Amino acid sequence: MPLHSALSSSALMLGKEDALIVVDVQNDFLPGGALPVPHGTAILPVINQLAHLPFGLIVTSQDWHPPEHASFKTNHHNGLWPPHCVAHTYGADFPLGLHLPDHIQHVFKGTQAHQDSYSAFEARTNSGLLLDTILKQHGVTRVFVCGLALEYCVKATAMDAQKAGYKTVLLTDASKGLKTNPAPTLMACQEKGILLCSGLQLHTPSPTR
Repeated sequence: MPLHSALSSSALMLGKEDALIVVDVQNDFLPGGALPVPHGTAILPVINQLAHLPFGLIVTSQDWHPPEHASFKTNHHNGLWPPHCVAHTYGADFPLGLHLPDHIQHVFKGTQAHQDSYSAFEARTNSGLLLDTILKQHGVTRVFVCGLALEYCVKATAMDAQKAGYKTVLLTDASKGLKTNPAPTLMACQEKGILLCSGLQLHTPSPTR
């Protein structure tokens, strides 16, 4: 199975029903952070370019953990990860190299000490709205998913988007994983009907004359 779906140019023409979901591009997941994704900074200029395309909506997700979070090895014997993305710390912030428009939506996940969440579809705004609710409010029918880390939160978000009935596209050049070989993750996504493409394949509609 090829790792890039053959899509026509018209299929990738962006409009108001398209949303860009930027998953967990935070300092702790970048080189020098608590849980770094190798070469994670390489996706920043790609996402910066994507953010200027005419998506109807842009949403960012952030891990936003309390210090006593259950996923931390330092807190629980069955914790999987070192402490990371503690709410209101530098590690949870966006990197300075990420340049996004002012008018976007933000959702936060893993905010409860006893519960971990990989998918942005389990995240909420500060006012308590789930990602799915935000997308529906804006009339979104197709989502483009990118960010960190590919095998975990990006994959989980794309899978949940597809399951929720959205046409789902994973942006391969705007996502990085902890593992050096992304092929198994990308193939698993394709098997669920998720499309793969590069941000370079996205098009801006030509102005009408």
